[in-house]
Amino acid sequence: MPESWRGPLERWIGAGLIDPSTGDRIRAFEARRDQSQGLRWPVRIAVSFGALMLGAGVLLFVAAHWDRLSPAVRFEMVLLLVAVFHVAGALIAERFSGLSIAFHAVGTASLGAGIFLAGQIFNLQEHWPTGILLWAGGAWAGRALLSDWVQTAFAALLTPAWLASEWLVATERMRGGNRILAEGLLLLSITYLTADLAGTRSRARRALVWMGALALFPCTLYLVFARGWESLLPATPGSWQALGWLAAFAMPLTLAFILRGRGVWINLVAALWVFVGGTLAGQFVEKDIRTYLWSAIGSIALVGWGAREDRREGINWGVAGFGLTVLGFYFSNVMDKLSRSASLVGLGLLFLGGGWLLERTRRRLVAQIGRGAA
Repeated sequence: MPESWRGPLERWIGAGLIDPSTGDRIRAFEARRDQSQGLRWPVRIAVSFGALMLGAGVLLFVAAHWDRLSPAVRFEMVLLLVAVFHVAGALIAERFSGLSIAFHAVGTASLGAGIFLAGQIFNLQEHWPTGILLWAGGAWAGRALLSDWVQTAFAALLTPAWLASEWLVATERMRGGNRILAEGLLLLSITYLTADLAGTRSRARRALVWMGALALFPCTLYLVFARGWESLLPATPGSWQALGWLAAFAMPLTLAFILRGRGVWINLVAALWVFVGGTLAGQFVEKDIRTYLWSAIGSIALVGWGAREDRREGINWGVAGFGLTVLGFYFSNVMDKLSRSASLVGLGLLFLGGGWLLERTRRRLVAQIGRGAA
């Protein structure tokens, strides 16, 4: 049965509103319903891959004949691309919900292509982040009308993409803008990663978790190296910096409060870690041990969060981050002090011994989660 129903059902049984036998029948009924209506993983892969190939094939076909089409026909083609997939998704919704979600996803993706193609057709030289804003608005409209997890993922991706693009344009050729953007994106990725709470789990939240996990390491690297790219540029005005800091921290933390409630204190700790990390990154030197200590502390904290809230992804990504931190420290601070043969031997021992130790620790923590859930 859906995870969101398990907690309330146990409370109802405990309060005597439902007797245990009725609760067992509800669980059995929902289990049979999930098996009959849910998609198995081969079907999910086939639907996802088919939707991706369909969208790519249509776009390639249009691109191949683009030069032969008049502006009017081009615009009609753009409108048709956006409309046909959403109409197909609506027509098939009651028969095959998974395929309907895939069609709507291709329709929303085509909306972005249509917006920028329309700008090219009519030679519009407008503020380019506005195109991302319109695309995000379409995703939010799809989220309001359809309430499926794919539209939620589009909205969660495109909204910060619009804000980031606006900030990049506003602070172009200025110093300090990249650090603010990097800290905001890193904190947002942590907010997404911690979105899935027991009793509130859903496909939309799982999509946020995947987005946060995939963005965590790239955003961390962006924060580490951002200041070095703009060291010779003039500083961003103080008013702009204040606005940027407010948005970078207030928006992810507000979203974290909406998603986690009182559990937002973990995100507040993460915000402090992000800010300190950004300060160290501003003084970043390749062999500065403080940067590696900061990264190791963050990785251990991520493991601790995963163990506290029974989240395997926190343990897995925290262990991976700690391993990468140790490996980076070895390459930058240890390897060049040894001879070639000794450095290779040390690297091999690090991979074998350290990898074994980290994997053993990870398995023990995951096993504790499994026993707790049982």
